[in-house]
Amino acid sequence: MCGIVGLFLKQPKLEPELGALLSQMLDIMCDRGPDSAGFAVYGAGSPGFVKLTLRGPAGTDFAALGAAIGHPVTARDTHGVLSVPAAEEAAVRAALARLAPEVRVVGAGARMELYKEVGLPADVARRFHLEAMSGTHAIGHTRMATESAVTTDGAHPFSTGPDQCLVHNGSLSNHAGVRRLLAREGLEVTSENDSEVAAAYLTYRMRGGDTLGQALEHSLGDLDGFYTFVVGTESGFGVLRDPIACKPAVMAETDDYVAFASEYRALAGLPGIETARVFEPEPAKVYFWDRAA
Repeated sequence: MCGIVGLFLKQPKLEPELGALLSQMLDIMCDRGPDSAGFAVYGAGSPGFVKLTLRGPAGTDFAALGAAIGHPVTARDTHGVLSVPAAEEAAVRAALARLAPEVRVVGAGARMELYKEVGLPADVARRFHLEAMSGTHAIGHTRMATESAVTTDGAHPFSTGPDQCLVHNGSLSNHAGVRRLLAREGLEVTSENDSEVAAAYLTYRMRGGDTLGQALEHSLGDLDGFYTFVVGTESGFGVLRDPIACKPAVMAETDDYVAFASEYRALAGLPGIETARVFEPEPAKVYFWDRAA
């Protein structure tokens, strides 16, 4: 059992409150996943630049690391974010691997920042100052581990492509075969978690030209098991439940936002929820919103 939350803003007026709203939603889902938590926030970016979210051991000196590679790193507890010219991304990644092999790149993109750690969701959100973050959309996850260890590597979200991330409640029965397919296509899945396989599968489909909506449609035939996915891209937000839909899910839509949660109580504190269209997403139906549309 895990908890999923997501918030996609249609209007700029709520963007300064995005982090505070998601933090509240994440905290309410604590009892569905007290082992670890994480979130991805799509905030402001700079044209021609890529944000790299880094994760290091406790005590990592991100300031010194930034000085060594020639790009300042903004530290947030065990994570750090640096913005580099897109043309220099490969060189910076190589420098990081050489200078600090214990530090991992956990997310990359024009706008996405990704944070996750072991611990209670409220504590994880507080450590990374989620309540102060702004942006257009965000997704979060609270994990109760059932098939792999309680580690930061096993925490969600998983990101396997630029500005792409996924959170998942459920279990995939054919993840080993899909993992082998992805390896042949050059997509490495580094954790034991089947959710990372799902994230990499969507990246594989979108590399081939699919939109997020099309990639989710294809997953209905290629991913076997029970699942609810919430996915973020640079401009989009998608939701999909398996054909049986045995994992709980509820959504709310107003003129200002679209929100998702595993249970309604995580939506109850959102502004305007009393007049929102509240509904249960249908089985095997792709829901997708895009700010570029």
